[in-house]
Amino acid sequence: MSKWAAFKLGYVARRNRVFASPRFQHWAARLPVIRWIATSRAAGAFDLLAGFAYSQVLRAYVEGGLFDILKDGPLAAADIASRMGLSESAALTLLRAGRPLMLSEEPAPDHWMLGEQGAVFASNPGVQAMVRHHRLLYTDLADPIALLRADRADPTTLSRFWTYAGALQGATERGADTAEYSELMAASQHFVADEVLASVGLGDVQRLLDVGGGHGAFLRAIGTAHPHLALGLFDLPEVAETGARVLGEALGASRVTAHPGDFFSDSIPQGYDMVSLIRILHDHDDAPAAALLANIRRSLAPGARLLIAEPMARIPGAEAMGEAFFGLYLWAMGSGRPRSPAEIAAMCRAAGFASARFVATAQPVNASVVMATA
Repeated sequence: MSKWAAFKLGYVARRNRVFASPRFQHWAARLPVIRWIATSRAAGAFDLLAGFAYSQVLRAYVEGGLFDILKDGPLAAADIASRMGLSESAALTLLRAGRPLMLSEEPAPDHWMLGEQGAVFASNPGVQAMVRHHRLLYTDLADPIALLRADRADPTTLSRFWTYAGALQGATERGADTAEYSELMAASQHFVADEVLASVGLGDVQRLLDVGGGHGAFLRAIGTAHPHLALGLFDLPEVAETGARVLGEALGASRVTAHPGDFFSDSIPQGYDMVSLIRILHDHDDAPAAALLANIRRSLAPGARLLIAEPMARIPGAEAMGEAFFGLYLWAMGSGRPRSPAEIAAMCRAAGFASARFVATAQPVNASVVMATA
């Protein structure tokens, strides 16, 4: 262990002993600057305790249709209660619960409107779809220790939903699941595409292949912004066929090529100067993720690039999203883990890429980017 690492370990141990001392807490609460820090820590601790309640308030706004109702505001609580099928006191409880979360606002007595965050949610059906989807995660997290002790191969509520073939097939039998899957994919891929378009130059790219591209939501956004691009979609046969047809209708069939196959067992199509992996790598454990990267590397000519875009761990300003949220989400899903840009870059180099670099994005909660060059 280095001297610096030993110093850090000692510092953290001493800090924690001080912070845990009731005497220190009593003293800190009475000094102006220290009191502000202590108050901030206390508020943060309470937010950790109350986080589930906050998320359920948000869920109630989505599932109760309250965002759509408040679009018509200002409205009286009695009117809102009638529209939601609640008593007035229940509606007021929900409206007041959402007020400090900026979901609702009462600019004048009994005149309720959307709050700042509420206006964002109300305008984005995709984000609301994600809120509804998280009910599955919360079911699995009802007993987090039991979830962590279970074999990852054991089915969970979340893993059953995400079973790839089941989510995409049997539309007549599982219409609700298929619709929810499609809505989630469109929303999440749209967010990632926005970050890629804002942070990565694609003007010198001629042919782009999206591996595991689903129904083409990412390629559609990229292809719309860059009409010069020839687009390839590589996915399971039933997925690639549908995705290419949807993309062809939107962007022109001459620009789109479907490549059916399995990215673990089949060769990646060649002739592309950029390949993209969008929210794919973190879905897989280390061994299959490394195999996928090596498979892609074998398909690329020297100088061609691999674009990896997904939420990543240990990103400044988005640390909790990376490891607290996605760490448990992917554990419940039964596969994968969030990785830091440094880990992903190291995996790329181990797979044979000449170099790999991190590309910062404006909204890392949606995605960060690693660009590897063959």
